[in-house]
Amino acid sequence: MVKVRDLGLGFNSDEIVLFKYCSGSCHRTRSNYDLTLGSLLRQQLITPGPRERVLSHPCCRPTRYEAVSFMDVQNTWQTVEKLSAAECSCIG
Repeated sequence: MVKVRDLGLGFNSDEIVLFKYCSGSCHRTRSNYDLTLGSLLRQQLITPGPRERVLSHPCCRPTRYEAVSFMDVQNTWQTVEKLSAAECSCIG
C-alpha cells in the first residue's frame, strides 16, 4: 500500500493504492545463454562498459499488468494503465 503521490508519476492525491510488484530469484530457469554469459563474465573474457549492468540470470518481471484508479485532490478520477503487476515470470 503506497500513497499515490509517492508513485513518482506526478499525481497529486492523498489516496493510498495497492501497488503489486514482482520479486524473487530466477536461478532455476537459467538457460545455456545465462550459464555461458556468467562464465565469460567471471573469467573477464567480456567486460561491460562503465554504464552497463550485465545480468547472467533471468529477471523476475511483470508479464501482465493491472490499471489503478484513484481520486486526485481536484476530485477527479484518474486511471493509470499498466501500473501494478498482475502476473510475474522469469524473463530473459
